[in-house]
Amino acid sequence: MTTKSAAAATRGTVHGYPRQGQGRELKKAIEGYWKGTVTAEALQSTAAGLRRERWQQLADAGIDEVPTGDFSLYDHVLDTSVALGAIPARHRAAVAADPLDRYFAMARGTQQVAPLEMTKWFDTNYHYLVPELGPGTVFAADSGKQVAELREALALGHAARPVLLGPVTFLLLAKPAPGVAAAFQPLTLLDRLLPVYAELLADLRAAGADWVQLDEPALVQDRTPAELNAAARAYRELGALTDRPKLLVASYFDRLGEALPVLAKAPIEGLALDFTGPAAGNLADLAAVGGLPGKRLVAGVIDGRNVWINDLGKSLATLATLLGLADRVDVAPSCSLLHVPLDATAERDLDPQLARWLAFARQKAGETALLARALREGTGAVTAELAANRADLASRAASPITRDPAVRARTAAVTEADGRRPQAYPERAEAQRARLGLPLLPTTTIGSFPQTTELRTARADLTAGRIDATGYRERIEAEVREVIAYQEKAGLDVLVHGEPERNDMVQYFAEQLTGYLATRHGWVQSYGTRYVRPPVLAGDISRPHPMTVDWYGYAQGLTDRPVKGMLTGPVTMLAWSFVRDDQPLAETARQVALALREEVVDLEAAGAAVIQVDEPALRETLPLRAADRPGYLAWATEAFRLATSGVRADTQIHTHMCYAEFGDILTAIDELDADVISLEAARSHMEVADELAGAGYPREVGPGVWDIHSPRVPSTEEAVELLRAGLLAIPAERLWVNPDCGLKTRGWTETRASLENLVTAARRLRSELAG
Repeated sequence: MTTKSAAAATRGTVHGYPRQGQGRELKKAIEGYWKGTVTAEALQSTAAGLRRERWQQLADAGIDEVPTGDFSLYDHVLDTSVALGAIPARHRAAVAADPLDRYFAMARGTQQVAPLEMTKWFDTNYHYLVPELGPGTVFAADSGKQVAELREALALGHAARPVLLGPVTFLLLAKPAPGVAAAFQPLTLLDRLLPVYAELLADLRAAGADWVQLDEPALVQDRTPAELNAAARAYRELGALTDRPKLLVASYFDRLGEALPVLAKAPIEGLALDFTGPAAGNLADLAAVGGLPGKRLVAGVIDGRNVWINDLGKSLATLATLLGLADRVDVAPSCSLLHVPLDATAERDLDPQLARWLAFARQKAGETALLARALREGTGAVTAELAANRADLASRAASPITRDPAVRARTAAVTEADGRRPQAYPERAEAQRARLGLPLLPTTTIGSFPQTTELRTARADLTAGRIDATGYRERIEAEVREVIAYQEKAGLDVLVHGEPERNDMVQYFAEQLTGYLATRHGWVQSYGTRYVRPPVLAGDISRPHPMTVDWYGYAQGLTDRPVKGMLTGPVTMLAWSFVRDDQPLAETARQVALALREEVVDLEAAGAAVIQVDEPALRETLPLRAADRPGYLAWATEAFRLATSGVRADTQIHTHMCYAEFGDILTAIDELDADVISLEAARSHMEVADELAGAGYPREVGPGVWDIHSPRVPSTEEAVELLRAGLLAIPAERLWVNPDCGLKTRGWTETRASLENLVTAARRLRSELAG
């Protein structure tokens, strides 16, 4: 093996690509299918068109090998469950005749059956559907989707590589099915699963696949010897197959660590490694194991999760080192480009200089191809591009947008006392109960109410100039009046104003803070058909004016019941934005926290007795390696306390989290020192209540009893059953009753029915407890 031969063979590729289309055509087609206005044939035609379009975009950018199978109508982990035959019996029985409707039933549920649990994909804001497995699970290969999409790409003349979730990660992400003992370990099904993967691989080989990529991101986490042995066994057996394509095992999001020598020794033909951010340590680790002689290395040297242009010179230096460590080195982003928007050139409203700092999926594909060309032909072939890149990087570093001396002086002056409330929780709880006078099992919602077509139209009309600011405010005021009146009629105890003026829980605040850039077309998939536009955190953060006080005051003036002030917490403001890569996250979090602290104090001064500061991203941003977690949790919890500790004892601070594995952060949840926390619990069957009780959590808790990511309406009996399970863990005087999450994505019909059932359930249990 020589450096020259490795460079000569270099190609550019990507792990995956955005699914939605520039105009979110996929979202519109799927939601139209759900409503009955789009046929299954039309939906599949739209999907096929988007696949053709994305492959052509990659080819036009200079990508040599395109991925197939990464395209999904909802979620790639759900697709894997279907391909492996891991379909729960309740979904097979509920929708026996139609595979497409059964697929969506697994994702969203029906009125008769609950969906699969949903949680965050590692430390991203993407959500996946958790496979349900048990000792009786029977796997069966269904290669139809993978084979069809591979054939589509090959027929269009593309060099294509199917992408599948690997067997070890699939099992490690799975959970015991309902009714299966919690101690059941899905990884024990590995020997039963591997023959099914063998069948899938044989089918793909027969369909024309030269390579197949098996994604194993779970191996970048801390793994036990038994789990590492399972990975070794899996790839020893798959590698020994005779009827298979060449295997490329892909990892991303962090360094492989102990799993690297396992995969380096496995009888596979290639390995994809991330060399960005916390995964940069893969470079030294790879050298330490002697490289990958005889293997293909796909080097992820472009950050696939952030939107800043790549430092091409730095990446070339990394690639030059890697050329001596493998027979063939290909260039790629660090992970699937699913996590970034599609095309930065669509952002025509941005200052042209700022726009040159940004690289979305299409631009990252171009950077990938440019680096591959530089390795093949030498840097002289891309001299002009490298010079332009250096100029753009220098422009960003020198820009006054990035640094505000006043903000930096203020963050430097923060003391430890600023991040602690003066009163201990028991004293605060007594003062809050006296002020609020709430009943046992108080009812509330998480914040948002349905974002109706009328609301979205009003927002679009304001942007387009079809209505003025006065007309828009009148429309929002009418919506707030309706939401407050409905909550009073339904019998909720602590109200919200419904957030009709907010386009997104992060973007709304980002647009009012200095240092953020907002996009118009920067959509990123969060789950299913839910897309968000993460703002870009470009510079130092400050709050020029109050952001929510006006609307809080308007809503509170309509009712005698307490209305919550509603804010998004500092960690979530970072996690659901594209963050700066030129300073530590802890510094940025402190800047955001101080801006939010000003808002919290102003809300209290305006009369707010309850202020909710949501931190749904606290768990998802948790580093994947245990050794990195204490440092993160220290600054993350400090940032929350800094934002919320400037209020009186009788002001009740709430926070909210959803769809995550909370067991990993129970100590941190306590460190937040919030008076009330509401959490997702419906899909996970009140699991979190037991976890909090087991950890001795001493404050008030609202485990959700309505899964708002499903269109089904939970019955009163279902809510009562979940609350009774919660009461086994949390005393009644510390238990709240609420949905899992905000109601923005739900319709008014199901919202009314579900909330009325929720209130009825709370009242029934109050009567039982009183008796």
